Amino acid sequence: MSTESPLKFLWFLPTYGDSRYIVGGGHGLPVGVAGGARPATVEYLGQIARSAEQLGYIGALTPTGAWCEDAFIVDAMLASVTKTFKFLVALRPGLISPTLAAQMAASFQRYSNNRLLVNIVVGGEPHEQRAYADFSDKAERYDRADEFLTIVRALWQQTNYSFKGRFYQVENATLPSRPEVPPPLYIGGSSAGAGPVTANHIDVYLTWGEPTPAIIEKIAFIRQHAAKTGRQVRFGIRLHVITRDTSEAAWAEASRLLSALEPETIQAVQAGLARSEGEGQKRMLALHNGSTANLEIEPNLWAGFGLVRGGAGTALVGSHREVADKIKRYHALGIDEFVLSGVPHLEEAYWFAEGVLPLLQKEGLWSHPHAPRFEKSQIEVPFAPPATLR
Repeated sequence: MSTESPLKFLWFLPTYGDSRYIVGGGHGLPVGVAGGARPATVEYLGQIARSAEQLGYIGALTPTGAWCEDAFIVDAMLASVTKTFKFLVALRPGLISPTLAAQMAASFQRYSNNRLLVNIVVGGEPHEQRAYADFSDKAERYDRADEFLTIVRALWQQTNYSFKGRFYQVENATLPSRPEVPPPLYIGGSSAGAGPVTANHIDVYLTWGEPTPAIIEKIAFIRQHAAKTGRQVRFGIRLHVITRDTSEAAWAEASRLLSALEPETIQAVQAGLARSEGEGQKRMLALHNGSTANLEIEPNLWAGFGLVRGGAGTALVGSHREVADKIKRYHALGIDEFVLSGVPHLEEAYWFAEGVLPLLQKEGLWSHPHAPRFEKSQIEVPFAPPATLR
């Protein structure tokens, strides 16, 4: 019988800065809007990574974009200050050669002892893509990603590989060393183009935190495509989290975060996010339409983060018990991996790990990945002094 946990939890590395408030930035926003009171130094990010590893998170997502530091460089540096912690590195097809990407991933796997996870970000922001010299349209980006991943996965498994497609031509490519364990591939995307790419290549499909009916629809959509290829796809969800000892304390924290957002800031950020071509970003915006009213879009799911932050804009809010129960409901839908974050990322990692994870552990849904397992012969027997000393 497998001892692997049904649920896996990953944290987040804020490579744009951290704060005790919601840090703006992300998809669809211009360069320079992100940043916080805590700079994204290697020392601070390492502190988050080490703490998350000790608390039982299996790894962390690192974002990509013009608003944050480069994910591959940062995570390569952080791998040396952690032991088993995995790095879900965001990577954009089209901005780098597929052969070079395969080589970088193989090197990361080799020197980190197989601790790389790759998050494929096709890109939904035309202005940002153009800043990276990419003028392709959205449909082309998905088709290109399919070719890109075909090449990358082939290079992880064979030598002297050649490929001729619409976007790429590769002739007799061989990596200096192939990964013993190919990095698992993740992707998120609400557009129709995400279906075929996921079915052909992806191991874990990530959704942002939307109302339950929308998530059910997404899972069914991906499973339908995967069935055509005969592949199995796992499911995960990307969320923020605010969990406290009581529901009242959690919602008070959400109110504190909301009270710090100026109406002018919300309006400016929403205008920037409205430029996005991403279907997922459009869905995030539709949850609140820039209004601070009615942000609890379903029980314990709060859309406040999305007022000033691109990308994932919803948070689980409630007591530890309420958040654990919400996670169980997601698990019942087929979601096994949870990519979480909270502000500040260091402190909130502790709130969730010390408050929610023990509840899930008691119900057999989670176990600490580094918990020692003792054989009966290793279990210490209480000391009994010799009879002469009693």
